[in-house]
Amino acid sequence: MEEKVFGNYWSISAEKLMQNLQSDISGLSSEEAEKRLKEYGENTIKKQKKVTKIMLFLSQLKNPIMLILIFATIVSAVTGDLTDATIILAIIFISSLLSFLQEYRASNAVEELQAKVQMRSIVLRNGTFGEIPARNVVPGDILKFSAGSFISVDGLVLEADDFSVNQSILTGESVTAEKKPGILPEDSSTEERTNCVFMGTSVRNGTATVLAVATGENTEFGQIAGQLKLRPPETDFERGVRRFGYLLTQIMLVLTLTIFAINVYFQEPVINSLLFSVALAVGITPQMLPAIVSITLSKGSHNMAKEGVIVRRLNAIENFGSMDTLCTDKTGTLTEGDVRFDGAVNVGGKKSDEVFRLAYLNASLQVGMNNSLDDTIVASQKIDISSVKRQGEIPLDFSRERLSVIVEENNRYIMITKGALNHVLETCAFVEQEESTDIMDSVRLDGINKRYLEWSNQGIRVLGVAKKVIEPKDKYVIEDEEQMTFVGFLLLFDHPKEDVEQTIADLANNGIALRIITGDNKLIAMHTAGCVGLEITGVITGSELIKMSDQVLWSKIEETNLFAEVDPNQKERIILALKKRGHVVGYMGDGINDVPALHTADVSISVDNAVDVAKESADFVLMEKSLDVLNRGIELGRTTFANTLKYIFVTTSSNFGNMFSMAGASLFMPFLPLLPKQILLLNFLSDFPSLSIANDSVDPEILEKPRRWDINLIRNFMFTFGLLSSIFDYITFAVLLLIFQAGEGMFQSGWFVLSTLTELSALLVMRTQRAFFRSRPASTLVYSSMVVGIITILLPYSPINSILNIQPIPLTLLVSLLCIAALYTIVIEFAKHIFYRSNKVGNATDDRKIAF
Repeated sequence: MEEKVFGNYWSISAEKLMQNLQSDISGLSSEEAEKRLKEYGENTIKKQKKVTKIMLFLSQLKNPIMLILIFATIVSAVTGDLTDATIILAIIFISSLLSFLQEYRASNAVEELQAKVQMRSIVLRNGTFGEIPARNVVPGDILKFSAGSFISVDGLVLEADDFSVNQSILTGESVTAEKKPGILPEDSSTEERTNCVFMGTSVRNGTATVLAVATGENTEFGQIAGQLKLRPPETDFERGVRRFGYLLTQIMLVLTLTIFAINVYFQEPVINSLLFSVALAVGITPQMLPAIVSITLSKGSHNMAKEGVIVRRLNAIENFGSMDTLCTDKTGTLTEGDVRFDGAVNVGGKKSDEVFRLAYLNASLQVGMNNSLDDTIVASQKIDISSVKRQGEIPLDFSRERLSVIVEENNRYIMITKGALNHVLETCAFVEQEESTDIMDSVRLDGINKRYLEWSNQGIRVLGVAKKVIEPKDKYVIEDEEQMTFVGFLLLFDHPKEDVEQTIADLANNGIALRIITGDNKLIAMHTAGCVGLEITGVITGSELIKMSDQVLWSKIEETNLFAEVDPNQKERIILALKKRGHVVGYMGDGINDVPALHTADVSISVDNAVDVAKESADFVLMEKSLDVLNRGIELGRTTFANTLKYIFVTTSSNFGNMFSMAGASLFMPFLPLLPKQILLLNFLSDFPSLSIANDSVDPEILEKPRRWDINLIRNFMFTFGLLSSIFDYITFAVLLLIFQAGEGMFQSGWFVLSTLTELSALLVMRTQRAFFRSRPASTLVYSSMVVGIITILLPYSPINSILNIQPIPLTLLVSLLCIAALYTIVIEFAKHIFYRSNKVGNATDDRKIAF
């Protein structure tokens, strides 16, 4: 059957194709669908093959740090030092195992969360249409699509009503493509197949019934995706990590090559010098960074899910914490979203049954996009329309902002148009008065606009209704919307949410500027903003935006927080202007008209009941359309961001200090200050407690403002505290060499213990900007640090000390080392406060580059 199914199906009749697919007009049975699902597989595009546990474990060895360690193992083994090779190999295995376990758990947790937000399709099974997960659709299924649907298959159009799709993802053409049943030549290109729909595209207007022909990787989109490595745009945090990696690489190369060359110059053994240099390179690198990022993001997504925020793109969590501007529509966000129908009135302002009947016919007979306004009109009052027959439709689009339905009643064809008042008036040459129909002149138009302004100032949404008698024809087009008669108004009201004023204040306190971007009338938007306590600092309408150059918009964007009467492309332009001014911009939307802005925003947010294409475009999906839910999610995003940076700050500064000290000491000492295996063990032990950082608490003041990656601040922090750490290292060298007359073994043992203890104390001190005893760390972080500290102190006295070339330390020396570690803790605590004051971290009100 497969060869027949995936042929040139656009060139044969629907009846023949249905026979080939062994399907019929009642759809597949549940049993047959289950059988085909096993045969064809799930209807998904696998961006990458499912990684097995073994492959995931082996992937831990592919990062540069592990490759350097493997190289060190090989060199040790070749030179006959099997003990060192075994120790390094053990460190590789344990580090890889820890990273594997954390990443495996994280990936499983994320998959479970993302499964909560899945695309669904309306499918005909057992003779009845119903919703099923899109991944369960199989060839031979019959599907129904409507405006806003995400098309989940490649298929042949069986029936269509004013049906058009956006297939730019496949063709690159931004113009919507009309689709209808038919038979086309075999050599028709993808763009020319007007009787087909394709996976990955979305419905712009109308409805259609489609026979599924290809699913999953057998679709056009699946074949393209299989040839490409699809990668989403780089987030601000990912960009920062990449730049940080470049910085570390430069330092590592300069330090390693310099130390190797100098040691060889002073006639140190080449192999020892090479291993020492490699160990330094590994030592300065935050080995656990991939695991820490994976753990913190997974933990963050899990916590956000508890608050009703489902993360669809894990790396976007970091942008969530950096977001300083949130753009949103007012409907359902600032208002209840439950529109109340307040009545239909004629041009004179009186209640009119005729105006309501026309609006009811328009709302109930349209088959394009489902929307709450039409549902509200239809639900407000039931009337008998059995004598009326629908004959056509000019669907709603977001440039005309109106919808026309053509009906037949009493042998007359009537076009009924409903929509935004100004766009309905564009079509009208006449106006229906109570006693007559007159020409629409400036006086009558002024009277209509006066009523409109009065209602709008009260926060009432006003739609216009118009009609005209029209001749029967096969297809009606936008040009037919002319010479119409304006008949009256529809009045609707959406109550502001009761608790949203406090939520807006909380967002402002968290450093997030709220901007309203709406297609609604300016006066209504301003009224709603006033009701919820949002102070309007500036207003730009869509008509004003058209006339603005990009430069003018960029200059006005900072002082403007209300954009009204805008179309979808203007929403995208506003987002781009805000990004141009250096903001990290979030956009919250749930409709087709929001998709361009969702694609453009740094943080795209939708809701669970949004149209499919909006959810597919979103980084985050809210289970409830609420700014309060979003506000809690933002705090969790900042927590995740802060905990990731804690590890980078603490580890790089401590590692840099120790490695710099070792590099300098190796130039004047007759032996290596630490052996390569000791360096690697030191790094491993000090990194182990860092795995608990994902669960660490974050000080409230850190969550008050958006935080962004600042490579300069990280570099300054690393050098400042790295050099401070080196000063204490050289003090320790003096104590060991001058006071205790330590030989090679004792020196290495003493400094190994001190270095590990100081890194642990640095972790507890530098994890907060507060005094370390005023900020409570996670219990797992405290306990793991205590365990590692005890192990470090006992290691010189353990049975394995000789394997590590570590000697028992005299009690007087151990006490001295503990005193140095305590003094180091006190000094870095004071230095920390001086550093943060001088860099003004945490105090800036408009600093968009605050890292920690």
